Amino acid sequence: MSDPATSVDPAAVPGVEPPGYARASLAGVLPAVATSLGVTGYADGGLVAALPPARRAVVVLVDGLGERLLRRRGGHAPFLRSLLPTGQSLVCGYPSTTATSMGSFGTGLPPGSHGLVGYEVLDPGTDAVFNELSWTDGPDPRSWQPEPTVFERAAAQGVGVARIGPAYFDGSGLTNAALRGGRFVAAGPLDARIAATADAVAATRRSLVYLYWGDVDTVGHVHGCTSFEWGEEVERVDAALRRLAALVPDDTAIHVTADHGMVEVPFDRRIDLAHEAGLLDGVASVGGEPRAVQLYCRPGAAEDVAAVWRARLGASATVTRRATAVGQGWFGPVHDRVLPRIGDVLVNLLDDTAVVDSSKMRPELLVLRGLHGSVTEDEVAIPLLSVPPRAGS
Repeated sequence: MSDPATSVDPAAVPGVEPPGYARASLAGVLPAVATSLGVTGYADGGLVAALPPARRAVVVLVDGLGERLLRRRGGHAPFLRSLLPTGQSLVCGYPSTTATSMGSFGTGLPPGSHGLVGYEVLDPGTDAVFNELSWTDGPDPRSWQPEPTVFERAAAQGVGVARIGPAYFDGSGLTNAALRGGRFVAAGPLDARIAATADAVAATRRSLVYLYWGDVDTVGHVHGCTSFEWGEEVERVDAALRRLAALVPDDTAIHVTADHGMVEVPFDRRIDLAHEAGLLDGVASVGGEPRAVQLYCRPGAAEDVAAVWRARLGASATVTRRATAVGQGWFGPVHDRVLPRIGDVLVNLLDDTAVVDSSKMRPELLVLRGLHGSVTEDEVAIPLLSVPPRAGS
């Protein structure tokens, strides 16, 4: 059954990207890079334009560096700004959150195939919601996400694969689910990660090195993505990536992307479920996050739950039943094992609104200024910026 006409159509809202994969997405980045290194098995880059052949490649993922933010505040990033004219505009996928995006990035598949479908999701095996980012009390990562990663496939074809990040990433649930393969190199500060990346890419004649940096996202959450502090952090990253481009061997390509963008939500624009009991009638569990809520409903209650949320949020959100979202391709093709992980009702905030629960969320999460997860262009649009090799491969 289709959703009633009272549901907001994302396609009719300016600045909103209806979830789907008709545009090139983050899932195509690593397959396109692997193909440029001579790895076989990827028919195309998932609509990502072909990348120039290279013997070595570095892929940098800057958490939270949305394309619209980069264009809007490009004065803080002269190096990255100089790459925009030749770069590609992608979407991260749905929902626009790190755990889901890392699944898409690492496997080269949309969320309905890799199964990491939100920040907090229901594990049907335990009937409990867990956090796919922290993976606290989560299921076995390799069972939850059994598809091979691009790193595994590249390493199996003789490419030297290295992943650079903080030590606590090594062996974490999300890493084992989405980013396994090759060797892990622990490095903390940004300069140390740049040095480790340069060393790793030069260590083998054919190499793929992944570098993650998360502080742009962290600063955006805490201070807001329009803040002075956010601009300072982007300046620091921009300068570091310029240095990296000078350090790598001449036959190395560098590709810079992100997992999502961000919007700022004023504190007086937050709907608190602790004070809106009616919104939880018929709801067994709440997943997702403040900009992209997933409601797991009691049997037979989903239609009524959706109606109540539509009436409360009006034009501030699109409220969609799971069958409709899946049918419209929000998650790409959805595997049978993945379907029950998706909420019965999906609530995506479209303006500067968010949904919180002060009775359950930690205080430090309630005061975050920058948020993401929904379907606005500010949240889903991401860049793919490339520095080609200085010499032939």
